[in-house]
Amino acid sequence: MRHSVLAAVAALALTTTAAFADETVFPSTLVGHAILPANTIIKAPENAPEYLQTSGKFTTPDRKRATALGSVPGKDGVRLTGLSLPFDGQPVQGFSGIKNAGDGTFWTLSDNGFGNKLNSTDAALMIHHVKFDWDAGTVERMQTIFLTDPDRKAPFPIVLEGSDNRFLTGSDFDVESIQPVADGFWVGDEFGPFLLKFDLEGKLTDVIDTVVDGKPVKSPDHPTLTLQANPSLPMPSFNVKRSGGYEGLAQSKDGTKLYAMLEGALFKEDGKMEHSAEQKDGERSLRVIEFDVASKAWTGRSWLYPLSAEGGDAIGDFNMIDATTALVIERDQGAGTVDKACADPKKPAADCFAMSAKFKRIYKIEMTDANVGGAARKIGYIDLLKISDPDNRKRQGGGEGFYDMPFNTIENVDLVDDTHIIVGDDNNLPFSAGRALDKADDNEFVVLEVGDFLKAK
Repeated sequence: MRHSVLAAVAALALTTTAAFADETVFPSTLVGHAILPANTIIKAPENAPEYLQTSGKFTTPDRKRATALGSVPGKDGVRLTGLSLPFDGQPVQGFSGIKNAGDGTFWTLSDNGFGNKLNSTDAALMIHHVKFDWDAGTVERMQTIFLTDPDRKAPFPIVLEGSDNRFLTGSDFDVESIQPVADGFWVGDEFGPFLLKFDLEGKLTDVIDTVVDGKPVKSPDHPTLTLQANPSLPMPSFNVKRSGGYEGLAQSKDGTKLYAMLEGALFKEDGKMEHSAEQKDGERSLRVIEFDVASKAWTGRSWLYPLSAEGGDAIGDFNMIDATTALVIERDQGAGTVDKACADPKKPAADCFAMSAKFKRIYKIEMTDANVGGAARKIGYIDLLKISDPDNRKRQGGGEGFYDMPFNTIENVDLVDDTHIIVGDDNNLPFSAGRALDKADDNEFVVLEVGDFLKAK
């Protein structure tokens, strides 16, 4: 009897571990490929301050203002990308989150600007309504909504605090994920991290602090944190790394809940990063936090998303497939193909990729009532570096019979229908060059046939 019980427990443990760490790979086939050129610059609205009519003025290494347009070369490490700052206008650039509108169009958003809070004070925050012509391989920007805070909903001074229209910038929020709803948009921010609500005109209506297990979550960029004047005093406390906020934001199929996923693991009181019970010390899990839309409050329920021990370092986007399963982009920090990698990553050069792309995946996960508080179940993944292209539908990249996405940041994924998904990169204009050694990445979007993946249990 005792032997049977132990055997059953052992079998259950093996099943749980296998379900948690399932690294089954599923096939994917390229169906369509559309490209928005990297150097796509638009004018700021006429009623925006003169300050926003150009952008990237504080991207110099010493953060001193650059007054001449195009005087600061864009670089990916030591490699020139062929584009220079400041820009005459606002770059449409890095799309960081996408949602199917259900009518053949999609909602997406530009991320915070030029990479951090300090250099993005003149980067206007924008939401875009886009449509793809897969036959022509083009992206049509149907509408751009510039985000503003005319009603002073931000509880801290914004960059354009004293202006008439109070346009929001990449120094106020780092917007990285989006869910359109009937009366506007829910947006995930990385700086706070905050959950933001905008109306249909792009006006800020809500700024919601993050709470996990009854405790506030703050990054180093949270507006309430300041450095101590005396270095002998304790430094301000934060519990998620910089750029560790809401990279992913999903919505339940009935619209009653949001699921906000942190990009960085929470730091526990002992200084170690959070991981699931199934993971080893040093491995990390990311919180997925449930939010009730009607009450505009966190429910107290959450799941852990375990990063793969095979090389996963961050997530890029997150959307629900049905009531319990979801798509998650998981990636490393590399860019470029392995065949052009530098011999020594510590000695980067202009003719090689310092850290090539090796881990770019989309996982299917399951979150249920049964695994609340524990690890979401990983069902399997598709490899974005090995996408089948038998009909040669790609417009750039890849090789004979295949297409790849060797970008640093791939930050857009959503369901198209029962057998297809859409995937897109964030090109971090003008700093990412993963497609070519010396050229800024374009915004590439693809439709992939992944029927077996979507049906997998």
